[in-house]
Amino acid sequence: MLEAQDGSHDCEHHICSQSRARSARHMLEVRPGLFLGGAAAVAEPDHLREAGVTAVLTVDSEEPDFQTGAGVEGLRSLFVRALDKPETDLLSHLDRCVAFIVQARAEGRAVLVHCHAGVSRSVTVITAFMMKTDQLTFEKAYENLKTVKPEAKMNEGFEWQLKLYQAMGCEVDTSSAVYKQYRLQKVTEKYPELQNLPQELFAVDPSAISQGLKDGGLYKCRKCRRSLFRSSSILDHNEGSGPIAFAHKRMTPSPMLSTGSQAQCTSYFIEPVQWMESTLLGVMDGQLLCPKCNAKLGSFNWYGEQCSCGRWITPAFQIHKNRVDEMKMLPVLGSQTRKI
Repeated sequence: MLEAQDGSHDCEHHICSQSRARSARHMLEVRPGLFLGGAAAVAEPDHLREAGVTAVLTVDSEEPDFQTGAGVEGLRSLFVRALDKPETDLLSHLDRCVAFIVQARAEGRAVLVHCHAGVSRSVTVITAFMMKTDQLTFEKAYENLKTVKPEAKMNEGFEWQLKLYQAMGCEVDTSSAVYKQYRLQKVTEKYPELQNLPQELFAVDPSAISQGLKDGGLYKCRKCRRSLFRSSSILDHNEGSGPIAFAHKRMTPSPMLSTGSQAQCTSYFIEPVQWMESTLLGVMDGQLLCPKCNAKLGSFNWYGEQCSCGRWITPAFQIHKNRVDEMKMLPVLGSQTRKI
């Protein structure tokens, strides 16, 4: 009797081992309870059941059709529609994806992250998860994942997006200059086909609301004093290489090129503001004029412009500093404030 039981146990163990082996062909456990795979991993419910997966994150062009049956009862899922192309915006979805994985694992669920081939989109999401939870740089997290899955190869657009994710502290901050510039670049990629610019692209016109200066500096037209934009709309950039960046435009050598002097930025590069909308629509470049007095403030170019410091900004919405005045609030007698 005991021999029969032992034989039955060995048989069950053998079947279980075979099941795990079949699952391993379709998905890879990159760390305990976290799997990486392709479309084949969700093609059959048995694959999920055999691996113990009860949460699935799909990053693909089509949502998988989970048929009711063994292996899918109580399944939690998240679908992010995305093509494996450099221009695809995955950055905007990373917080939601990472939160899904973290929550599922906190509930004791095994999680599968998959795309079609399991080498680019899913790799991007898991790399972001490792960056966030292990506090790793993009390079280190990607390197660690490649030691487990050597064929992992995200496209260059996703690599760039993960570097931006790192620059924002592994949290998508839609109010940061990094994200605003990224969002503008994404719009530029689609711009020739756009009939209307998305309204969320534009900062609120400060002349249309009465917030005062509580949200930071306010910039006004030097000629007519019309409010134009707030300091929160300024998109800071790293300083360029200075005069040497313009050497190709000079007919004769400039003494500044040999001294290594750095040119200062003479313009503010900002996000589009609501009063610019009619000017920007359907035009690739042009002047930016004050909406009240028509004084020239600067220029815009969806393909980019070069700052006086030498740095290229793409796309560029440039306001010359000598055409606007900054309004600040200075403390006076404790709680009182005054404008300067």
